[in-house]
Amino acid sequence: MQEEYIFYIVIAVLALIVVFSFVKTVPQGQEWTVERFGRYTRTLQPGLNLIVPIYDRIGQKLTMMEQVLEIPRQDVITKDNAMVTTDGIAFYQVIDAARAAYEVKDLQRAVANLTLTNIRTVIGSMDLDEVLSKRDEINERLLRIMDAATGPWGIKIMRIEIKDLTPPSDITDSMARQMKAERERRAEVITAEGEKQAAVLRAEGQKQSQILEAEGRREAAFRDAEARERSAEAEGKATEVVSKAIAEGDVQAINYFIAQKYVEAFKALAQAPNQKFVIVPSEMSGLVGTIAGIGELAKAALGGGDTPQGTPPTGNRQQRGRVQWASGDSSGSVPTSS
Repeated sequence: MQEEYIFYIVIAVLALIVVFSFVKTVPQGQEWTVERFGRYTRTLQPGLNLIVPIYDRIGQKLTMMEQVLEIPRQDVITKDNAMVTTDGIAFYQVIDAARAAYEVKDLQRAVANLTLTNIRTVIGSMDLDEVLSKRDEINERLLRIMDAATGPWGIKIMRIEIKDLTPPSDITDSMARQMKAERERRAEVITAEGEKQAAVLRAEGQKQSQILEAEGRREAAFRDAEARERSAEAEGKATEVVSKAIAEGDVQAINYFIAQKYVEAFKALAQAPNQKFVIVPSEMSGLVGTIAGIGELAKAALGGGDTPQGTPPTGNRQQRGRVQWASGDSSGSVPTSS
């Protein structure tokens, strides 16, 4: 009885081994190749798959997801014989598991070496300035060349990027000096442009100032001319009135003009800068009488002509009765009698 129990256990274990040998579960993102007696027959897709035990076996397990491959650093000579150090990174994806498994051995190593070779080819066909400034063009050319070269391997090159481009130290120093000189040149150009604009603005400001000043002088001259014209009109009017008064026999008008000129002359004499003493002439009594005559003339003009023509003004009586001048006094004192 015990021997039969052991026999059943062995049969069950063998059955489990057989089951596990022909049932295969492929994870998502992978594909497995199946070989029968060492020859590729088919590819197992993700999920539950059945194979024939003993006859079939799993060949290679390939990842169908996009993969990243680091490209090691290398020294590359450019077209103008400049040495640069560069590295990169490649992204590829297996699209045909059978060809990726059997068309090339060590797929990642093959992709890395092919990328290194093509980087040297592309950079070697360009000048240093182009290499440093046209990285996108380098990436595009590498992608096109690598995609065409790796097509038979059953993979698709998704992207190739140049990570670093390092020129030699002496070239780096030269580039730094060149960049500094270029920036200094731009700074000088900007400074010159600023000075030019400032000069233009200053000139424009002076121009506007001169225009406003000229307009002010013109306005002042216009006002002066208008004032002189008004003064001339007033003087003409006064002369006309006095002439009319003289024609009618009024002698006070003549006294008015004589007194005005007399006062203006004496005022100019007193305001002279080199005049220290003013000698009052003995004929000042005539000036006072004339001023009194002016007062009578004004009263006659305002009062409607109460004083008849030809009658001496009362100012002359005031001159005779009230104001006396000492004609022989050289000191210029003016005595008065109450």
